[in-house]
Amino acid sequence: MPRVPSAAAAHIGTRITEARHRATTTHDALAARTGIDSSNIRSYESGRAMPSIHTLLRIAEALGTEPAFFLEGLTLDLFDAAERRRRAG
Repeated sequence: MPRVPSAAAAHIGTRITEARHRATTTHDALAARTGIDSSNIRSYESGRAMPSIHTLLRIAEALGTEPAFFLEGLTLDLFDAAERRRRAG
């Protein structure tokens, strides 16, 4: 999957960070629980990369958070125009 930074990725990343802090866990501990490399988790949290649905489910389970938490407040306008065109095909 191409790594396309967007306001949407930043929004989801912020929510992952919030959930991780609430769970009082580190990047490395979350990586160990999910099988996701800690550098990828940092990329998600910083908004440099957009996690897949599968990845969000793994993170949610490891943090004891509902997957919907990561999507709360997410709107289509947070995705940049180039990303919308790419997905439209």
